[in-house]
Amino acid sequence: MNLQIVTPDSSIFDGEASLVKLPGIDGSFEVLENHAPLISVLKQGELKVIKADKSETLFSIKGGVVEVLHNKVLILVQ
Repeated sequence: MNLQIVTPDSSIFDGEASLVKLPGIDGSFEVLENHAPLISVLKQGELKVIKADKSETLFSIKGGVVEVLHNKVLILVQ
């Protein structure tokens, strides 16, 4: 799936990912390939990305919003 992580100042990730783990306001959740459409608010915490090559990247966020639609994940974070 295509993943884009954007801050007010720049894009911090734009590429393919096989899994994204997000800190939702009601608890953490994961997004995988072919996930159902979703919009959710994120709280402060760790955002974990497992890339298509199986490498892992962590981002510390203060909050944000995620939209999942048609195998594209857009995350707006602070």
